[in-house]
Amino acid sequence: MLPADLHTAEAEALGALQAALAGGSKGRWTVEFRFEGLRLLPVALRLLEGLIAERPEVRLLFPDAGATALARRNAPAQAERIGSFSDQRRLQQEKPSQGLLLLVGASQPEYELVEAVCGSHGDTVVLLNPSLEDAAIGIGSVARQRRKGFLAGWQAAYALLPKSDRALRCAYPGEWELYRLDPDGFRLASRFEQKPDAEQQDLALSGREEAGLGSNLRALGQMIEDLQN
Repeated sequence: MLPADLHTAEAEALGALQAALAGGSKGRWTVEFRFEGLRLLPVALRLLEGLIAERPEVRLLFPDAGATALARRNAPAQAERIGSFSDQRRLQQEKPSQGLLLLVGASQPEYELVEAVCGSHGDTVVLLNPSLEDAAIGIGSVARQRRKGFLAGWQAAYALLPKSDRALRCAYPGEWELYRLDPDGFRLASRFEQKPDAEQQDLALSGREEAGLGSNLRALGQMIEDLQN
C-alpha cells in the first residue's frame, strides 16, 4: 500500500532501512523519495535522528561545504556527526573508516569522490536520493563499466517513486510494487523481484502478457552489449 503522506513514507523508510541493516552485513543500500519539490535536508536530518538510537556511530554527509554548514546550523546538536564527502575522504586518509555513513544527494559530478569514499569504508553505506548515473554517458563504455562495477553493488532499502500515471514502491525485504493511477486513486498493478524498467512497467500497466517490439529490441541490445564486454 502506498503511504498517505511524506511523514508515513519516512517512517516506512526508516523501518525498511533498519530491517536491511539488521543483518549485520557491511552492505550498500539506497533510500529514495522522488517527489517534485522535495526539500531533502529536513528528510535527511529526520532519518539521522531515527538511526542514532541503534547506530550511534552514524555520520551524515553532504556533497559540499555549503550544504554541510546549513545542516549543522539546522541541527546543532548533531553537528559533530555531519560533514561533507571531502571531509570523510580526508578522515579516511588518516585512519580506517568505520560506522554507518549516510550520503545525501550524491550526483554524477561527485561520482569519483563517492566511489573513493565507499571503497575505503569498511562498514555500511546508505545513499539518500542518489543520481550517480549521467544520461550523457548512458550508452558508452564508461557507463557500462560503472553499471557493472560500483553501481551494481547497491540494493534498495526503500524507494517511493511517483509519476503522473503510476508509482513505484519498494520496502525491504519486500518486492517492488507498481501502482496504477485510476480515477479513484492508486491501485496495485504488479509486483517484481527486481526494479522494473519503463518497458516492464508499461507492459504491466497495459495488461498485455507478451512484450512488444520495444521490449524485444531492448533485450537484443542488452545481449549485444553483454557480448561486447
